[in-house]
Amino acid sequence: MANILIIGAGGVGRVVVHKCVQNRDFFKKITLASRTLSRCKELQDEVGEENIDIAEVDADSVEELVTLIQKVKPDMVLNIALPFQDLTIMEACLKTKIHYLDTANYEHPDEAKFEYKEQWAYDDRFKKTDIMALLGSGFDPGVTNVFCAYAQKHYFDEIEMIDILDCNDGDHGYAFATNFNPEVNLREVSSKGKYWENGKWIETEPMEIKMIWDYPQIGKRDSYLLYHEEMESLVKHIKGLKRIRFFMTFSKEYLSHLKCLENVGMLGIEEVEHNGEKIIPLQFLKTLLPDPSTLGERTNGKTNIGVVVTGTKDGIKKSIYIYNICDHQKCFKETKAQAVSYTTGVPAMIGAKLILEGKWMKKGIYNMEQFDPDPFMRELEMQGLPWHIEEL
Repeated sequence: MANILIIGAGGVGRVVVHKCVQNRDFFKKITLASRTLSRCKELQDEVGEENIDIAEVDADSVEELVTLIQKVKPDMVLNIALPFQDLTIMEACLKTKIHYLDTANYEHPDEAKFEYKEQWAYDDRFKKTDIMALLGSGFDPGVTNVFCAYAQKHYFDEIEMIDILDCNDGDHGYAFATNFNPEVNLREVSSKGKYWENGKWIETEPMEIKMIWDYPQIGKRDSYLLYHEEMESLVKHIKGLKRIRFFMTFSKEYLSHLKCLENVGMLGIEEVEHNGEKIIPLQFLKTLLPDPSTLGERTNGKTNIGVVVTGTKDGIKKSIYIYNICDHQKCFKETKAQAVSYTTGVPAMIGAKLILEGKWMKKGIYNMEQFDPDPFMRELEMQGLPWHIEEL
């Protein structure tokens, strides 16, 4: 029986709360905290006041976080806030000796770059404090890492190539919107691409490399090479790997809007002066775009996220495709959130459950693929994210 503190009440936080409440036989006490208490109250009303407590906290303040953690006395903190806040929440967990989990790696607010270096550097401190941090327990990163570990355990003696394929074929009816935090999303997709091959990272221009992939239950879609954080850890932990790439689908309309916004400077993350005041263009753009947490009711279609893994088994070369298909409207009916939030929130709950059950418990900093994938894969089936395997 676990006592957890969830920080972040956006779309993913909504899913985490709903799924933890669905598993109340394990999550004895659930507290939801956010900078915006009204969002917490809205979620509390959805799931019932008897099921969760709520609190207000500034996740940029280690002092406020420590005070809240000491009050709640959780077994684990689930960081479902922004990736800019990973380090402050980790610091608070160290000061209070509480286990930590997040869904995305740290990003510096002043630099469009994300990597695990700053979080991996906490490993010794977490070990000495006898606590654990699980990084990237979302879908990608997260489930895709577990898919790779599952392939390594059950299908291959050695893995040579991995392609991570992320397709969101949902239609929300807006001319332009992002499916998760616009500031994080637009920094990610407008950055230079990068993939790993033969022991080195190769950088590409944004959207320079495109392939067409036939996604089951969706069809053929243009898929563009991006850099994504799970590649950084998989390079370290998948034996024999010679190449890993990440592809995501974008419509022509989305790319046209993105290019226009970039051309006029709206994706900038440095301050500019406007009418005598300092503003950051991307943060201003965020205020103009639809709130991703409101997209669920109006989004139709499906997501398909998975991995194509190529390697050898008993000297024979083979490829398999492991993937999940998620329906936006089914997710909304269950949790009042669209599939992008659902596919991130469900794995966060599963990761916390496995750690607190003792199945994935180790002291220090860990990525998803460093654990036995089998219990996680079983939980995916039970918790609403069934997966499929095809031999190619």
